[in-house]
Amino acid sequence: MTSLTETIRARFERLAATPDADLDVEEGAILIAAEEYPDLDVASVSAELDLLGEEAKRALSEADDPAQRVEALNRFLFEDQGFEGASEYYDPRNSYLNDVIDRRVGIPITLALVYIGVGRRAGLDVRGVSFPGHFLVKCAGEDERIVDAFHGRTVSRDECESRLTAALGPGVALQHETHLRDASPREILVRMLGNLQRIFAERGDAERLLACCDRIVLLTPQSAHALRDRAIVYQRLGWLAAAISDLDSALLTTRNAQLARSLEARRNVLRQRMGPVH
Repeated sequence: MTSLTETIRARFERLAATPDADLDVEEGAILIAAEEYPDLDVASVSAELDLLGEEAKRALSEADDPAQRVEALNRFLFEDQGFEGASEYYDPRNSYLNDVIDRRVGIPITLALVYIGVGRRAGLDVRGVSFPGHFLVKCAGEDERIVDAFHGRTVSRDECESRLTAALGPGVALQHETHLRDASPREILVRMLGNLQRIFAERGDAERLLACCDRIVLLTPQSAHALRDRAIVYQRLGWLAAAISDLDSALLTTRNAQLARSLEARRNVLRQRMGPVH
């Protein structure tokens, strides 16, 4: 890696160590993009959102009530500015905020980040919702509105219930405090990196896959699953000592007996492959 990329990773590491209440999700998303594009002017991405926010504020100025303001923001972003859901869902560019802004194309979570960034700059209380299967946005307030930024429109509670059934199966009741709760900045960044993780695993891109795993571990160092996932990548690369170290750490953090047995079995196999340590 170049020294510039190392600086970007160091910035991400500092951000990941920030308490949840102070963690800047927009900065985190931009740093994820900056590691892929080392020459990216990080400040310019926020500046683009500033400009969109100013234009959105003018577009919302004539709306009479909160619901109309949400619909005005929808028109501004999805009609006037042309943001839309990607047809090539697994193109990694859809997960990089700079690309999403430049191309006006993204996946649910990155379009949601654009919506949140522009909406907040325009004066709306916009929050992410880590809905099962498909990231959503909500405009909080007395007349709360749920927005699907991928399809560019508001969605009703009935539609949320239908989507929940499609994602989790029948018999699961929609609960606001569970399914429509605010997603924390840390959750959003982990979900973004998880999307990239799956893309790079499918492509066999071990370097980028490991970079995703590293940053997920930075964000969630006590997650046995994150440590296990990185250990698997280390194993594929032949870095058995590093894999064993992550599996040991995962065993210390998990309280799930079934997961612990799986971790222990994998670790023991790797120890046997390494042979005695002299």
